[in-house]
Amino acid sequence: MKFGIFYELQLPRPWNDGDELRLYQNALTQLETADRLAYDYAWVVEHHFLEEYSHSPAPESFLAAASQRTKNIRLGHGIFQLTTNHPARVAERVAVLDLLSNGRCEFGMGESASITELTPFGRDMETKREVFEEAVQAIFPMFTKVGTEHHGKYFDIPLRNVVPKPVQKPHPPLWMACSQLPTIERAGQNGFGALGFQFVSAEAAHAWVHAYYNAITKRLNKLADYEINPNMALVSFFMCAKTDEEARKRADGATFFQFALRYYGQALNRQRPAPGTVNMWDEYNKWKRDNPEAQEAALRGGLIGSPETIAKKLRRFRASHIDQVILLNQAGKNTHEHICESLELFGKEVMPEFQHDPEHDAWKKGVLDGSIQLEEIDTQAFSDRYGKLAVNVGSKAAAAG
Repeated sequence: MKFGIFYELQLPRPWNDGDELRLYQNALTQLETADRLAYDYAWVVEHHFLEEYSHSPAPESFLAAASQRTKNIRLGHGIFQLTTNHPARVAERVAVLDLLSNGRCEFGMGESASITELTPFGRDMETKREVFEEAVQAIFPMFTKVGTEHHGKYFDIPLRNVVPKPVQKPHPPLWMACSQLPTIERAGQNGFGALGFQFVSAEAAHAWVHAYYNAITKRLNKLADYEINPNMALVSFFMCAKTDEEARKRADGATFFQFALRYYGQALNRQRPAPGTVNMWDEYNKWKRDNPEAQEAALRGGLIGSPETIAKKLRRFRASHIDQVILLNQAGKNTHEHICESLELFGKEVMPEFQHDPEHDAWKKGVLDGSIQLEEIDTQAFSDRYGKLAVNVGSKAAAAG
């Protein structure tokens, strides 16, 4: 099992001078800590205009900085929006990051999930999948060929040589953002690693892994000429402390992350409110006061607790054959000090048990070569996009949107 850390670069209100500076500098320090402790991956999103939820519009710049302060950790676009970026610019930036990091770039791709992000770039919810798939077709020849051109419905690119080329040949490993079960299966069919930005139980993970690996082994349908990346990763809330009680106190931001996702995710086209019209941190605290049981249940569902508690939960995930667990530590107002302490404690007392797993490697080899046949599991019971957070905010979000 591999372990990643995940950054939306959240910044709840109220905002003060210097907050964004501290946010970025602290996150880079956290990546240095993770690198020293032998975490495997660092994933950074691309989002635009999403106040409080994500202040990360330029992950390539953040990851480039991280490449100069780390040595071994893989640096992942989780994800690069192919709908709001020109294919040539995507290929250029991915290659530059791969050069700066000496071949540690991971190339995650996605579409964006709201009109708030898409509309300013001339895109919409109805055609974003078509744009994504055409961008994939345009990008991959750019990594390997001296000259490429593309003439399609959404991009018209004359013959040019896109330079530089990446260190990893033919290209960095490929991933796709997956926030719902159908996109997990779609990632498998397309041959991409699945970045499951979702909060699921071990039982759901088992079902999702089966859906993904059955898709990639039985129904592969690549969009272009690229190397497949058979890997399944899932995000989990995360905070490790000496006691379960202390960890839950320190992990308050985890449920802010999920609350904000659901608050807007139920609005029409996941539209965000007009700038400055909603204080999401205030809305979150109102919800917590009204739903204390749901808050506690959500915290119990993640990898939040003492080293012993988290190890017990991870053993269940290991049985599901997840390739990578992505740990969501920087969320809400979780403090820099607590995040670093959590990374240290987990890295020293929990992670070594799980990082090298020859049993999983043998299982995966068998699945990919066909000697192990996975059952087709009915996944309907595991299709909720938002996980276990029992909050109904659809009407509020619609009104705000």
